[in-house]
Amino acid sequence: MTITAPSPGRSRWPDVDSVPGGPVAALSARAASALLRRAARSLPMRLHYPDGTVVGAADPTLPTLVLHHPDRLARRVGRHGLIGFGESYMAGEWTAEDLVGVLTTLAGALPELVPAPLQWLRPIVLAGQPDSHRNTRAQARRNISAHYDLSNALFAEFLDETMTYSSALFDSLPATADGLAAAQRRKIDRLLDSAGVTAGCRVLEIGTGWGELALRAAARGAHVTTVTLSAEQQQLARQRVAAAGLTDRVEVQLLDYRDVTGRFDAVVSVEMVEAIGYRNWPDYFQALDRLVAPGGRVAIQTITMPHDRMLASRNTYTWIQKYIFPGGLLPSPEAIFDITERRTGLRTVDMFSLRPHYAETLRLWRENFMRRRNAVSALGFDGTFQRMWELYLAYSEAGFRSGYLDVYQWTFARSGGNR
Repeated sequence: MTITAPSPGRSRWPDVDSVPGGPVAALSARAASALLRRAARSLPMRLHYPDGTVVGAADPTLPTLVLHHPDRLARRVGRHGLIGFGESYMAGEWTAEDLVGVLTTLAGALPELVPAPLQWLRPIVLAGQPDSHRNTRAQARRNISAHYDLSNALFAEFLDETMTYSSALFDSLPATADGLAAAQRRKIDRLLDSAGVTAGCRVLEIGTGWGELALRAAARGAHVTTVTLSAEQQQLARQRVAAAGLTDRVEVQLLDYRDVTGRFDAVVSVEMVEAIGYRNWPDYFQALDRLVAPGGRVAIQTITMPHDRMLASRNTYTWIQKYIFPGGLLPSPEAIFDITERRTGLRTVDMFSLRPHYAETLRLWRENFMRRRNAVSALGFDGTFQRMWELYLAYSEAGFRSGYLDVYQWTFARSGGNR
């Protein structure tokens, strides 16, 4: 297996050097500064200012947000909301020794902390969704490439030997780094069991990743078709399949799930629906329904968010969408139930939450990433990029630790005859 390094150009990296200016930014900065202080006084956290002033909880062991450039942070937050909050971290304007602790404390609390008189400012100061949220076939490929084609070598620095980029399933918690690979295989095996994958099965995987699930399904004697929109992932997955001597059982295609044809005994998809945007959720589940053979099973793994927050955020533009997963949105369990019940013949037969396991998976990835910073720099990824990814991993971990996010292995069977 060969993992080649990228040849990144400086223009690929996020540019967060400029700070919003003008009267609107100044006005909104005052509101943002007051909001931050309000949060610190209301929550178990602290703000530490450059002059030594501390706002918030008296206990110095509680999560502390250290403000190096409070005025710049306030301008960014006031003008761009949570996107500005993230960009300020990327620019080094604030730090936190316990970054996950700060983000866990803030998770889900900021909407309630914004006073009603300030709510009217949101449509004035916050950006709307860009065209990238419309996942046409061409745009979907660009969105996937923006994240997954960054560099196989980058992902190899913090993932385990299985190159699996989704929640693991540990045998006990808290987890240890030396148990991560086994936990990823345990997660995959449980999903394959739920889908009824055995020798001779025809299996479709939507979202290849770097091929570990396809390899494990083929090792059971199944015949696997796996599709991805990432050229980098396809290349490495094919290498791994060839190295395992399983090219007669695994076909890795660069193909949109909407263009897959045929019928399969089992259809599996791990953390894929989150990437396609809410407008395409019905198409996705209808494709699963169309592609599974009579008597077959569909098993997916999906991250979810609360339904009210999904409804509130489906038309907004977030930091994660701008910098990490363009065009994506997390579904709610209610949305999945509604779509499958009303638009497909798929019916839920099992749901299994891995929420605490994802928090631990993300912690291990983040710790690996931080340990490997020199190697990441050698690949051409600069400090701004590294802070961006540290924040992304910590932000995601905080979502699961706070209970704001969940993740399910979700199994469906078809109801009645084929449509």
